[in-house]
Amino acid sequence: MKLFAGIQNYFRESYAELIQKVTWPTWNELQGSAITVMVASVVIAIIVLVMDLVFKYGMNFVYSIFS
Repeated sequence: MKLFAGIQNYFRESYAELIQKVTWPTWNELQGSAITVMVASVVIAIIVLVMDLVFKYGMNFVYSIFS
């Protein structure tokens, strides 16, 4: 029975922590964070695209030299 008491205590303490100790972001903070993540994702995608294109055309140039 100690096992079930321990599990019950774990869930009780987890719930109390979520309700009393966790600081949830405001709606404006959440929107700002979401916009930041979206912009960063687009910037990183563009950087990867440019790197891919440079590598593609660079390798095509190298292959054209040796063929």
